[in-house]
Amino acid sequence: MIRLYDYPDCPFCQKVRVVLAEKDLEYETHLVDLRAGAQRTPEFLKLNPYGKVPVLIDEETVVYDSTIINEYLDDEYPIPQLLPDDSAGRAKARLLEDYCDNSFIPSADFVILQLNKPEAERDQERLKRYQLEIQRGLARLEGLLEGKEYLVGLFSLADVAFVPRVLVLPQLGVEVDPRLRNVTAWIERLRERTSVKRLGL
Repeated sequence: MIRLYDYPDCPFCQKVRVVLAEKDLEYETHLVDLRAGAQRTPEFLKLNPYGKVPVLIDEETVVYDSTIINEYLDDEYPIPQLLPDDSAGRAKARLLEDYCDNSFIPSADFVILQLNKPEAERDQERLKRYQLEIQRGLARLEGLLEGKEYLVGLFSLADVAFVPRVLVLPQLGVEVDPRLRNVTAWIERLRERTSVKRLGL
């Protein structure tokens, strides 16, 4: 049985849940209460010395980091395939996931952090800057989606990476420019996937 050490609101955990759903895999969820510091307990640090979720255990195999977990799942349970066959396509998907994890999601998370504060306590200048950074990211994706349903053609780990934050853009105060027709259609396609609907975003 697969076990997932999870925190519901974490976008990196959400990425893994989408892949598990895509592959129709049964698993047990173990809540790691980040607010209570459960990720810093000795028991959890034995699973992931960095003290971060998600962590996946498949029989005796322990894997952490959402990107590594999802690639493990794609290797171990290859149907449906979530990376292209060719090395160039796989590299492109990995580069997009890396951009999402290290730029797009952090920008979105900064916006969420600011919007959760009382208005008087928000750093309005930085808030607008990061909202603009998200919009720039969407504009970048527009060209990549030209003539394609998904970022590298087939639905892939690259698309999965963006799901947790592109689905909540209205809550971030970010409107998709109506000129970004490819992005708008892509987001709607993501929303319609059964695996994505299960997130309840």
